[in-house]
Parts: sequence; structure tokens; C-alpha cells
Amino acid sequence: MDLDQMRQRAIEIHDLYDELNRRERRVWRPDEFMLGFVGDVGDLAKLVMTVEGARQAPGGRAALEHELADCLWSVLILAYRYDVDLGEAFRRTMAELEESLSAQLAGPGEPA
Repeated sequence: MDLDQMRQRAIEIHDLYDELNRRERRVWRPDEFMLGFVGDVGDLAKLVMTVEGARQAPGGRAALEHELADCLWSVLILAYRYDVDLGEAFRRTMAELEESLSAQLAGPGEPA
């Protein structure tokens, strides 16, 4: 799946959540998606610690894969809700990081 396909699939699931939430309570605001993402990142941290042997938790690798996908979903939805072209932002950010890291690795007086 490429980024556009993942984005579209994430939006489809987002819309299903909106439909369910309209029935049961209310639709989430973008800041509530952010809070959900923070919770997912906490769960991911615990699972990474489990995989690395620092703690015990059920689920193993399957749980890690699930949580990584949950986190990716949240990032895709936050980008969607805030109208961010994630592909372009990623390309731009990686170019900036590469330039900065190359300059640091070159050291003083050396070409980057």
C-alpha cells in the first residue's frame, strides 16, 4: 500500500468512527484524536519494552504490529483533519534533516 492508499483507507475508517460516534455520543474533535494518539504511543512504548525484554505484556509481535498501525492511522487522520500534505511534509522534512546531518558529519572546514 502506498501513502495515498493508506490515507484513503484511514479516512474510510475515520468516517466509520464518526458514524458510530454520532449514534452513541458525539463526533471527536481533532484535539481528541491527538489525545487518542498519545494513548496509542504510550501503548506502543510498553509493547516495545516488552519486545526488548524490559517488561511483560500479552500479545507479542502481533500486538506491536497492531499498535504501530494504530499510531500510523492517527498520524494520517491528524494530517487529514489539519489539511497537511503528509507526503510533501515528509519529503521536505527528510531533506532538511539530511542537510543538517550531512553538515554535522562533515565537520568544520569539510564540504557537506
